[in-house]
Amino acid sequence: MPEVKLDPNKWVDRYGDYLFNYTITRVNDSALAQDIVSETFLAGLKSAHRFEGNSTERTWLVSILKRKIIDQYRKQNSKKGRAEVRVSYLETSDQEGDWLEERVQDMRNPTIEDEIEQQELGDALNACIQNLPERYATIFVKKSIDNIDTETICKEHDVTPSNLWVILHRARVQLMECLKDKWFNENE
Repeated sequence: MPEVKLDPNKWVDRYGDYLFNYTITRVNDSALAQDIVSETFLAGLKSAHRFEGNSTERTWLVSILKRKIIDQYRKQNSKKGRAEVRVSYLETSDQEGDWLEERVQDMRNPTIEDEIEQQELGDALNACIQNLPERYATIFVKKSIDNIDTETICKEHDVTPSNLWVILHRARVQLMECLKDKWFNENE
């Protein structure tokens, strides 16, 4: 099988409609479907280094999309909005395990290092947002940070939901590339 190379710059044009149609039939909510597809593209960018070329780009993206859809259903069906995961990490066999959430670091009481790291990440993200084209930055902030609904943003900027989705995807791609340079490379 010839080696398949990823081309994230063409994902929206090549696969956006297919992934959206696949998602909308499963979640029956246009805005949610757009968000899930955007999350899929972002996850694809983050994990592109693990792509081995054993499948087509589309097949690989669909597998990520399926996991995102499953995660959405888990989130909706969980009383606390998180999956209930039991693990047996205790060394004694008479214990059944405990909730995973009870054993992870509690970020409600962050250490000074956590606070510094969050501040640095916030500064890097803000710098990257400033580097976006003005329209992309404005729309990205309204949708992703201010959580303004899709319909309101579309009316305000005279764009269709599909155009909004493309703008958000392109903004996220550019932000991810910028954060790789300003944040991830510095913290490895």
